Amino acid sequence: MSFLKRLEKNIAKVEKRIEREENKIARLEEKYHSKKITKAKYNIDKRKISDRIKSLKSRVQTLKGLTVKEKQHQEEKEKKKEEKMKKKEKK
Repeated sequence: MSFLKRLEKNIAKVEKRIEREENKIARLEEKYHSKKITKAKYNIDKRKISDRIKSLKSRVQTLKGLTVKEKQHQEEKEKKKEEKMKKKEKK
């Protein structure tokens, strides 16, 4: 179960980081609207941050897939244990 907990912890970390990156885009947009930065600078920085967000989201999807796979693996282990116990009881 510790592996599952670590996966869930990593998912939470990455989601928190995505949220921070989205906040950066919002702050960048505020700077642009207040005329502190040019449109070109805004677009370049926004694209960089958007690319980071996209990669983080794909990482979250991968981690979620791993959690599903690990849960299935744990269930298979439990079923095998139960089958062994039943065989021992029958003997």
